[in-house]
Amino acid sequence: MRFDLTDLRLFLHVADACSITHGAEKSNLTLSSASGRIRAMEEALGAPLLARGRRGVTLSPAGQCLVDHARLIIRHVDRMRGELGTFARGFAGSVKLLSNTAALEEHLPRVLAAFLAANPTISLDLEERESADIATVLASGAADVGIASIAALPDGIERFPFRDDNLFAIVPRRDRAAGKRSLALADLVDRPFIALPRESALQRHVSGHAARLGVNLRIRARVASFDSVCRMVETGAGVGIIPEAAAKRCRRSMRIAAVKLTDPWAERHLAICVKSLATLPLAAQHLVAHLRRAAAN
Repeated sequence: MRFDLTDLRLFLHVADACSITHGAEKSNLTLSSASGRIRAMEEALGAPLLARGRRGVTLSPAGQCLVDHARLIIRHVDRMRGELGTFARGFAGSVKLLSNTAALEEHLPRVLAAFLAANPTISLDLEERESADIATVLASGAADVGIASIAALPDGIERFPFRDDNLFAIVPRRDRAAGKRSLALADLVDRPFIALPRESALQRHVSGHAARLGVNLRIRARVASFDSVCRMVETGAGVGIIPEAAAKRCRRSMRIAAVKLTDPWAERHLAICVKSLATLPLAAQHLVAHLRRAAAN
């Protein structure tokens, strides 16, 4: 059984996208080449890796097993390259950091910029994920550090307090809901929404809880940032849901009101999380120490 690194990276892209076509694009391969590689992998294994359907592909049990091992292999290879690069290019390491949407947009940019300025030989690979996904990826060893909601972290993940950042509803300043002290998602589901992109971790989180209420949110527009959500809400185009830090910042300069959500899932305490601090590479330990100092200030 021979799988090369290109095969493994391709399969991970296909698994993440649930699509051979999109996986091929991310791997910079033609569709025919990607399909041929996957067929060859299945033939070498003697078992199907994917279940193919009209709307894409899903992993077979063998495919899920391959994904778990492939993530570890690719992560170790990337780490090896980064550490060996110390000798050729002066790098001291690369850290894979996963973050939910709120931390990525509001809390991390300045903190990480300061870290990179203070550590010119360390590079960061930053990826947005939902909090529950972050815990899973950390447990698999495919990432070093995460910023996630404490409520989504299992007992086996070490965590350190980072920020509190509850979710708020955003409505126009003259809206009938603007004077309320709190709202629940159920109070808003009949309203048009200004939403983040479908792939946004926060948007998936909110839409998932709407689905649990038996509702599909009526999306009027999708925009790329919290600021854009607030600008659209300000015009009366709809309502939005964004983290507290962004809500309070935008409220100072826009004609909007921010109302706290009472749903339990909207109360969030963000944490720095790792599988095991003691076994992290040195560069990742430096990052965790920097994040903990930032959280204390």
